[in-house]
Amino acid sequence: MDSQQIIETLKHQDFVKVSHTGNCFKDGAAIYAKEIRENIFLPFIILKDVDIENIQALIAHFDCFGSIGLKEPEQIMFYLSIKDKNDLHYFEQYLRSSNN
Repeated sequence: MDSQQIIETLKHQDFVKVSHTGNCFKDGAAIYAKEIRENIFLPFIILKDVDIENIQALIAHFDCFGSIGLKEPEQIMFYLSIKDKNDLHYFEQYLRSSNN
């Protein structure tokens, strides 16, 4: 699964692309998020570096949807970093749990 497949999967699961202008994530990062409970969000951050693609997934508390990428989360409850194909198994489990 490459980053384009991941983005398509997120779009089909009602994730919204977040435009960010803050300093929380590197320039060029693609952020997709959805609210899973009141002010609790599930953002996926897809970083594109020269040598690797790195995907980060969080369950985090933000004060509102618009603050994702602008402000640091008030609380991070779960964090997953995907750097190689072995991590994709956990990513797929994580996506399935987000549908519940």
